[in-house]
Amino acid sequence: MIYVQLFITFFLIGLFTFGGGAAMLSLIQTQVVTKYAWLTESQFTDIVAISQCTPGPIGVNCATYTGYEVAGIAGSALATFALVLPSFLIFYGIIRLYNKYHSTSLFGDIMSGLRPAVAGLIAAAAIILMFRISMSGWVPEISILTENFGDWTSWAILAVSFVAAFFFKVNPILLIVAGGIAGLLIY
Repeated sequence: MIYVQLFITFFLIGLFTFGGGAAMLSLIQTQVVTKYAWLTESQFTDIVAISQCTPGPIGVNCATYTGYEVAGIAGSALATFALVLPSFLIFYGIIRLYNKYHSTSLFGDIMSGLRPAVAGLIAAAAIILMFRISMSGWVPEISILTENFGDWTSWAILAVSFVAAFFFKVNPILLIVAGGIAGLLIY
């Protein structure tokens, strides 16, 4: 019975959680600590800490460790499988729809609307990373050139990264590693 409960619990968490692994943590905690009492609050906190330290998405790691604590290796595999299954099924459905309709004008129209929306989301994330933005009422207060980009070297790293990525198509992972090394050496 525990395997069925594990599967259903993590399948539903995977199905109804949007926003990635960190967004899953509250729902996982509600289910495994409060509803089923499979783990204590202390055990769950330890699992979250371990999940953050290990490679991979935190939600998947948390499901894996929770499954292991509840039902051993089989529980670990089952909880992980159940958590990622909804994403796999949804993605598989999207691929099937893409393959069937990618050459239609309706699909082209949808993509024409999605491209600028995604670009806007990426631009918003970049602005939030560049500047410290706090919302007070309807007007954002922007403290430009404060903590994140407080000196000319930060702007130089940004410019070099942009040129390398945009014009020379340098692998983003290499740019991230190079930025970290530059920060280590400069700061």
